[in-house]
Amino acid sequence: MDLEKQPQQPVAPAGPAPAGIRASDADRDRIADILREAMAEGRLTAEEHAERVDLVYRAKTVGELEPLVSDLPASGAAARQAASPYAYGPEAPAGPAENLVAVFSSSTRRGRWRVGGRTNAFALFGSVEIDLTEALFGQRLTVVNATSLFGSVEIKVPENISLRGSGTGIFGNFEVDTLESTDPEAPVVVVNGYSVFGHVEAKPKRGKLVANLHAQLRKHLGH
Repeated sequence: MDLEKQPQQPVAPAGPAPAGIRASDADRDRIADILREAMAEGRLTAEEHAERVDLVYRAKTVGELEPLVSDLPASGAAARQAASPYAYGPEAPAGPAENLVAVFSSSTRRGRWRVGGRTNAFALFGSVEIDLTEALFGQRLTVVNATSLFGSVEIKVPENISLRGSGTGIFGNFEVDTLESTDPEAPVVVVNGYSVFGHVEAKPKRGKLVANLHAQLRKHLGH
């Protein structure tokens, strides 16, 4: 006896392999967070970090992102923040870097302000001053990209953070006074860039210390 033929169910088209899925902004931010943490821990140099971050934001698929962190441990920032004496607040939302531009003029950032993850400083026949000695660090790693053409960029930091840099002076100078904090959870400021017939300088300000963020916020709010 012939069996009644059952109607065939439509076959769903096979989806792309996970590596072929288009990368989202959240995917890119996750990889960028791991790279930032690796640089803060000294696993990546400033040049390696800049190269990989550039590839992160050029990547179109998840498969292009994963190799960029395959040789790095997953970020443990959340766990460390819970135990950190600096008690960093939630990282500022991902977005464009803060830009400080001085063309035949001056630009200054100082006082009590919340530092983002990236700041671009550009001086053309002018001067830029970035004073981080009273700033609130919302994340552990802060990168300053400094460019000086016939001008100056000066960055001042607290004495008890880590300060690193990588740059070039062409008929000018690029000077970063390297610091390594004894506290592994202290903020890390990295200054990259170059100067042409000008100067870029980053150094600690004597007597200025970054304090516990909670204590700063309580004082700021009057508690």
